[in-house]
Amino acid sequence: MSSIRLFYSDGACSLAPHIALEETGASFEPVRVDMASGEQRSTEFLRINPKGRVPALAVDDWVLTENPAILQFIARSFPHAGLWPDQLRDQARVAEWLAWIASTVHVAYAHVRRAERYAASDAALEDVRAKGLQTCRDLWQAVDARLGDGPWAIGEHYSVADAYLLVFWTWGRGSYLGFDMANDCPHWTAHARRMGLRPAVQRAFEREGLALPAGG
Repeated sequence: MSSIRLFYSDGACSLAPHIALEETGASFEPVRVDMASGEQRSTEFLRINPKGRVPALAVDDWVLTENPAILQFIARSFPHAGLWPDQLRDQARVAEWLAWIASTVHVAYAHVRRAERYAASDAALEDVRAKGLQTCRDLWQAVDARLGDGPWAIGEHYSVADAYLLVFWTWGRGSYLGFDMANDCPHWTAHARRMGLRPAVQRAFEREGLALPAGG
């Protein structure tokens, strides 16, 4: 690869590949997309990703979208970083985490953060948000239980699944969900604090202006 560009937005789910790229030590260009101003809908960005979403990973002359695909591509492109396990069952577990997060956990959060995608009237919007919040609480606790004592998503082997999980820990503590993560999700919080000790995570958080997990 002669060039890698990561299109990201501060604190968005693009944080996961941001961390993953930092873990590899590879040279890449971080390109910030200002979602607040609607830059994701600009003609220039839509040429990169017609879906109008981040992340997008531009590698030489082609572009890859969707976190599960991007994370696997990064991990397998830089095997020295150890972000994708060698054993088939461990690989399947990483893929399982990526699928669950993308298809279920993220979608539940969107019902709180982006209720306008699912309803129109004020009453319906409030109902979507309320039900979404309840669903998120159940899912966040399910993730916490699944993580257990870790130390990582699939046990002893650190992987791109851990970077993806950290995104949703940060969203759990954020203003839209407002969970008391330390008390509501103690295993996940311990995981987040372990993540916060990693230099790659620290670099990505600093670039995006995010606060590291307390204790990290």
